[in-house]
Amino acid sequence: MKQFKYITYAVITLSVIFSCNRNTTEQQEQQQEQEPQHTILYGIIADDYKIENGEIGKGETLGKILSRYGVSATTIDKLDKAAKDIFPLRQIRAERPFTALITNDSTSTPHLDYFVYEKDVVEYVVFGFKNDSITIEKDEKDVTIRRQRCSSTIESSLWGAIMRDNLPYSLAAEMEDIYQWTIDFFGIQKGDHFTVIYDEKLIDTTHIGIGRIWGAKFTCGEKDIYAIPFKQNGKIQYWEYNGASLRKQLLKAPLKFTRISSRFSRSRLHPVHRVYRPHLGVDYAAPTGTPVHAVADGVVTFKGWGGGGGNTLKIKHAGNLVTGYLHLSRFAKGISQGTRVSQGQLIGYVGSTGTSTGPHLDYRIWKNGVNIDPLKVPQEPAEPIAKQNEAAFNVIRDRIVAELNGTATPDMIVTQLDSLTMPVDSTATIKTDSSKATENKEVK
Repeated sequence: MKQFKYITYAVITLSVIFSCNRNTTEQQEQQQEQEPQHTILYGIIADDYKIENGEIGKGETLGKILSRYGVSATTIDKLDKAAKDIFPLRQIRAERPFTALITNDSTSTPHLDYFVYEKDVVEYVVFGFKNDSITIEKDEKDVTIRRQRCSSTIESSLWGAIMRDNLPYSLAAEMEDIYQWTIDFFGIQKGDHFTVIYDEKLIDTTHIGIGRIWGAKFTCGEKDIYAIPFKQNGKIQYWEYNGASLRKQLLKAPLKFTRISSRFSRSRLHPVHRVYRPHLGVDYAAPTGTPVHAVADGVVTFKGWGGGGGNTLKIKHAGNLVTGYLHLSRFAKGISQGTRVSQGQLIGYVGSTGTSTGPHLDYRIWKNGVNIDPLKVPQEPAEPIAKQNEAAFNVIRDRIVAELNGTATPDMIVTQLDSLTMPVDSTATIKTDSSKATENKEVK
């Protein structure tokens, strides 16, 4: 009987506990439902504000805009002094968006409490005027990183494929930067295709750019050219499948976003003189002002007027190579005879000076004083993966390749190249670097 009484007490006690837990949960849910949902703008509760959006006009100052919202000249002067070391008002730029938060209380005169200026798509500055005090705060919007894998097939050009498939335009520029020593993007053919893994940056659901390229495979004809990121000598670079560097002695071309209008020839009909004569370079048709870059490290040996070649630069490189850049509209700042330039450095701009039918760059190469076809120059790769890094590189490469092929499991996804320790065998570990991926999504 005593035992039965204890059991009864236990049942009653458990019933009370469950009832209390249920009541507590229901109370929490009711409380959450009763809590008001606020509209948050730039970290400000904006429920009771009238919101006005606009854009900085050409020639407008912040003071001029604020005065339209009733901010006094005295207050603007105080703001200018207070903002000097945080965000000087002279840094306001035309065509940037702004948001005004105005009190909308019927019991008082409308008053500007906050003015938000967007420096760029991520950063913004909040100027506060609430309660007759002045505040200036810089902040950033929350950026989400989403990992993407996409594939596309070339019909006419890389840019054409990117636009056709609604991929980020910046992806084309990034891929050209990675492959600029290895792939001649003016010579890719219809049917060539690529797969690339990259971080997409979003604010809410709005695309604002791309982050790291985590790997790529570009198929030209029957040849697969991989781009595998790996850190060596303190710098992250891209490497081919076998560990050879994608960087070569010369860039494939000295400019971007253009087409070849005339190739190297020992006998070409001259477009102006209408006679057959050698054309010992490659013509790249491009708009006037298109940037021209040095294809390799070297020293400027000639800067000036080259007769029919117009404004001309010549640069001497290692291996008895000299490159020439003809018909330039102008030279880059700081470029003169004797100047040392580095690979990829801006040296001039496309033009139509000299004997020319339109804006283009005539690009030439001499080897031991003899003209050679710039499109057929033998390329020596930069330093490959070092012997001591081969095991680490192979692990990263195999995981990246599996993801490119769509066969990687979630635990295989490489998200760091600096601090992630991954076992290679029972006696070795490798460290690889850092960047976040919050979502894995394939784009067709």
